[in-house]
Amino acid sequence: MSIQDIIEGKKQWRAHVARTKALPPDYQIVYKEMQKYLFKVGPVSLSDGSLLPGIVDFFEEGVAAGKGVLELIGTDVAAFCDGLIKDTPTYADVYQASISGDPGAARK
Repeated sequence: MSIQDIIEGKKQWRAHVARTKALPPDYQIVYKEMQKYLFKVGPVSLSDGSLLPGIVDFFEEGVAAGKGVLELIGTDVAAFCDGLIKDTPTYADVYQASISGDPGAARK
């Protein structure tokens, strides 16, 4: 990873954070909870940079449609997040596969 990649990544992250701060307060609260949950669960695809911006896109569409955040995702944030990453291996899956010696186990 070059210094340019790092700088570009920071620019993208700052733009992402600015988008989340532009959301209504209830959306911001739910987004932060989703972000905490996803960082804790650790889906491998989180690092490719498309999941969190996709959630913000979804939320921006909900705001434009005049819907409340709970109308979009329901009352169980964790269940909604689990649905988003249901077919994605987590770092725990990768680790478990590495100690069990089964390289296919992490692909679920």
